[in-house]
Amino acid sequence: MDRNVTDFIQNRTFDEIQVGDRAQLVRTLRPDDIHLFAVMSGDVNPTHVDPEFARSSQFREIVGHSMWGSTLISTILGTEFPGPGTVYVSQGLNFHRPITIGDTLTITVTCREKFEHNHHMVFDCLALNQDGLKVIDGVAEVQAPTEKIKRARVHLPEVTISDRELRYGHLLSITAGMAPIPIAVAHPCDAESLRGPIQAAQAGLVIPVLVGPEMKIRAIAEQEGIDLHGARIIDVAHSHEAAETAVTLAREGQVEALMKGSLHTDELMGAVVSKAGGLRTARRISHVFLADVPTYPHPLLITDAAINIEPTLEDKVDIIQNAIDLAHVMGLPEPKVAILSAVETVTSKIRSTIDAAALCKMADRGQIKGGLLDGPLAFDNAVSLVAAKTKGIRSLVAGNADILVVPDLESGNMVAKQLEYLANALMAGVVLGARVPIVLTSRADTAETRAASCAIVQLMAHKKREARLA
Repeated sequence: MDRNVTDFIQNRTFDEIQVGDRAQLVRTLRPDDIHLFAVMSGDVNPTHVDPEFARSSQFREIVGHSMWGSTLISTILGTEFPGPGTVYVSQGLNFHRPITIGDTLTITVTCREKFEHNHHMVFDCLALNQDGLKVIDGVAEVQAPTEKIKRARVHLPEVTISDRELRYGHLLSITAGMAPIPIAVAHPCDAESLRGPIQAAQAGLVIPVLVGPEMKIRAIAEQEGIDLHGARIIDVAHSHEAAETAVTLAREGQVEALMKGSLHTDELMGAVVSKAGGLRTARRISHVFLADVPTYPHPLLITDAAINIEPTLEDKVDIIQNAIDLAHVMGLPEPKVAILSAVETVTSKIRSTIDAAALCKMADRGQIKGGLLDGPLAFDNAVSLVAAKTKGIRSLVAGNADILVVPDLESGNMVAKQLEYLANALMAGVVLGARVPIVLTSRADTAETRAASCAIVQLMAHKKREARLA
């Protein structure tokens, strides 16, 4: 059986190319292209890799390496026109404007001259962006092949750039320019639960109010080299009192968010849901994980993987609405909500499929607002267009979900932890539905994870302020 033409790479010889012949290549600059070029070349100029520096530069945003565009010229010459057997002699280029993320370059290489005595060829090289503006032009001279070459195309392994520090910085950047908010941290009595809010404070996200045994907090800070400057400490005897005091601060409006320290989740949430002095609202309290997964094109919200063990249909209405509201705060006007189950068909044998069908109809009737719902969807159909098409699923949600609604806490916890530990996802989590947002961390969470969660609650607090003023 004949191979497809794309399985081969072949050249055009010196005799086959005439003056005026040309070839083109179209390529769009992605963030991963910048990162991979920086790793390969060692060019870590902050204009290309440091968003904070780039915002203060003349271009006001990250720009690609100019030589990335020139490599596209080399790609045409080396693989197609003339192709295999080509030897570079010289290259002269002029760079007219920057290449920014999302720019699409059309590279055109045109034969200008041929020299029979040494089989050299001179090419005019031009790169235009999607607006037809000149980005690069110049001249290349090569020694063209004289013999026909056709080889099986070598398929290179896929390269994935996973830069947690860069993704962490991007997550923190969503609140750039916002004033820090006061946050009560209940019982921060181990290294990570203390380092997290202090790191968030240093990033300008929060003003921490540390609620716990003062001597113990200071001893940990001294042992770990954590600077407590600017942090207020409220001395209480034990973790139960820390939870109650932190909730009281939120109820009285002295802080705009809560954060779990090294106490048990039940201790903090028991104080939060207390009928006597808690932070309940008409909405059911639920948890949302924000997952930045390197292999997925945009952030994923996963709910509920930490609060509601076996939510009822009515519970899921609030769980979904909480997640949609958070997505709105993050700038998604109509998030795509995938209601997960083990299968994509409705069956009475699996309760989650019945719930999914009912929830979608409730959204149609306006009982859930602001999102586009579909379900039941198996996990693969929710995040993979290929899987959805293979199974014949026609949906605006399938393959491109923004929010994953899990059937119960067990499945949600497994999904979130698998993404974190097997897919290198950067995770942040927040509890919604109370009077203030709550950073609910795991004992295994790093300080970076805790600080990233603080960025979310800072954003929510500022949006809440704006809504009050409006």
